[in-house]
Amino acid sequence: NNNKKPLFIGIAGGSGVGKTSICHQLIRQSDRYITFLSLDSYYKCLKYLPPKDRTLYNYDQPDAVDFSLLNKHFQLLRQGKAVDVPEYDFTTHTRTGRSQKINSTNTLIVEGVLLFTDVRVRDSLDIKVFIDLEPDIRFIRRLRRDISERGRNVESVIRQYLETVKPMHEKFVEPSQCYADLIINGASYKTGAAQIMTLIKLVREKEDL
Repeated sequence: NNNKKPLFIGIAGGSGVGKTSICHQLIRQSDRYITFLSLDSYYKCLKYLPPKDRTLYNYDQPDAVDFSLLNKHFQLLRQGKAVDVPEYDFTTHTRTGRSQKINSTNTLIVEGVLLFTDVRVRDSLDIKVFIDLEPDIRFIRRLRRDISERGRNVESVIRQYLETVKPMHEKFVEPSQCYADLIINGASYKTGAAQIMTLIKLVREKEDL
């Protein structure tokens, strides 16, 4: 039903819990067209900083994210309009200048580590899911990803984890699970996706009553 209010689903959790993988699993399982956004696309552009200073920046605190742009996009998607999502380059810590046009659908899934730290985002979400996982598994997953996908070396990943990722997780991310409607374990992508899908169906069925 194209006249139905869009359902906004937020998925948060620490780095390496499997947010993106679970989102992709949800999209594969769903019989609906789904709009997908990653909070990673909304990091602020640090082009104004020298490259060396960019590597020292704290990307794991809420001020690193352009929540104003994300919330503007939320409003447009609610209105059925398309948005231009910026492309972010993690190797240079800047926006490339390119963007991807994302169309509005009846279901939006947005994922991000710091997603629930912004009150405007929380108020816009119909369903909030927090994914939890043991710290050592989260770190191993992050290490593999940053080396293979983001051009980092082992030393820089470990340094960033100890200096900002771990303390910011404890300060901002872990406490934000209190806003979740559902907390799941990220060990199994399929199981996690199935739990979220069950909640989505319950909410949709309630809307149809």
